[in-house]
Amino acid sequence: LISSFLVRYLTQITHRISFPFSIGHRHQQTTAKRVEEVEFDGPCMKTEVPGPRSKILAQQLESIQSVVQVNFFCDYEESKGNYLVDVDGNRMLDVYTQIASIPIGYNHPALTKVMTDPKNMGTFVNRPALGMMPPEQFSEKLVNGLMAVAPKGFSRVQTMACGSCSNENAYKAIFIWYRVRAGPWISGVLSFFFQVPGCPDLTLLSFMGGFHGRTLGCLATTHTKAIQKLDVPSFDWPIAPFPQLRYPLDQFERENAREEARCLEEAEDLIVKWNQKGRHVAGVVIEPIQAEGGDNHASFDFYRKLRGITKKHGCAFLVDEVQTGGGSTGKFWAHEHWGLDDPADIVSFSKKMLTGGYYQKDSFQPDKPFRIFNTWLGDHTKNLLLTEVIKVIKTENLLDQAKRSGKVMLEGLYDLQDKYPHLLSKARGIGTFCAIDVKDEDTRNLLLLKARNKGVVLGGCGTQSIRFRPALVFTEHHAHLFLDIFNDAIAELK
Repeated sequence: LISSFLVRYLTQITHRISFPFSIGHRHQQTTAKRVEEVEFDGPCMKTEVPGPRSKILAQQLESIQSVVQVNFFCDYEESKGNYLVDVDGNRMLDVYTQIASIPIGYNHPALTKVMTDPKNMGTFVNRPALGMMPPEQFSEKLVNGLMAVAPKGFSRVQTMACGSCSNENAYKAIFIWYRVRAGPWISGVLSFFFQVPGCPDLTLLSFMGGFHGRTLGCLATTHTKAIQKLDVPSFDWPIAPFPQLRYPLDQFERENAREEARCLEEAEDLIVKWNQKGRHVAGVVIEPIQAEGGDNHASFDFYRKLRGITKKHGCAFLVDEVQTGGGSTGKFWAHEHWGLDDPADIVSFSKKMLTGGYYQKDSFQPDKPFRIFNTWLGDHTKNLLLTEVIKVIKTENLLDQAKRSGKVMLEGLYDLQDKYPHLLSKARGIGTFCAIDVKDEDTRNLLLLKARNKGVVLGGCGTQSIRFRPALVFTEHHAHLFLDIFNDAIAELK
């Protein structure tokens, strides 16, 4: 099968394949795919999505669990590179990639090789309790995987399974750290369940529009859609405003600077007030880009000043890189754009990292067993796969690729909002981590469906934004192809 694709590809590569982009001269250029990129030629649609087979499978699943959020069923064996194939044989350019969680495309040969290597059979068949009985190669895989891409200043990592449990346990680590600094561990403290000092009345400060997970603690710091928190009790913790920037940024520099100053002032004021009433703010949690909340950006200077506030008041600073980490912004970690020598105390991750967890400074490591613990503490097979992902990212220079593809994407989105000002606005992004606003939620949702039926998978965020989350193997060729199809979908809305 691979050889047939390669033969067909080599035949095509003898002449340069052109995908003209009709809405701006900057994109009317010829782009050839790389020889080593063995995947499909483009989208191929046979039915609407979801198609007949997907609908039958949805009916079957509905008797077992909820299918309210199911879009369609996929054929992951047939999916390749940047293309997702559904069970009805529809082949779509995936610019959403399982909510930003596919790092190097579908069925990458390097990962297939790991999966089929007989030496790895025991790793995939047996899932160890990593916190108690890790395999012999565990440290080696962490060194070659997670620690090989550790943010500057971190020498420790705690593995977890998903983004929510990563943040949930990072919160616990912050509270433990804060109490340890207050004095020695209290003998017999376990007799004080639900009471001070065993159960201290500590808090975390988060920001409006932030999303940090759906577990109970994380929900207390998640402030996006109301349905995510409805009917669930929550902690009473301080919530600061996140800057609402006006676009184009270069036309509203003064207004945006005032907005960021206002938010920083209120965040610091909240820390002071909550400390004064005895409900100390142990930590501050924030995303480098508020992804689920609408791809909301702030300036790098905003984050630098916020970091200064946390140091001033003795708060831990947790940077949630669950969606932004892994290279899509052109740097492996989005907070690296801030230019700080000490940007965080804890950095959480998941999605493109395949596994979950968080990096932590030494002082955040609990000194007693079972305080940060669960049965599996992640998945060792994901650590194995991540080692190969990192090799591919480095050998194929995929961080630079994200910068180049992102430039094409963003320029194309600027052109689209100029062409359709009544529909689109606020094009924004770093690398391929891009977004654009549609005039209202209903129109946004309709546009997502139209694009999907034309062969492009996209995702929404916030109330009216579309977010673009391609894999790192997304090239300029794919960006031009996406923009061409997206333009056709928008044109139908007229």
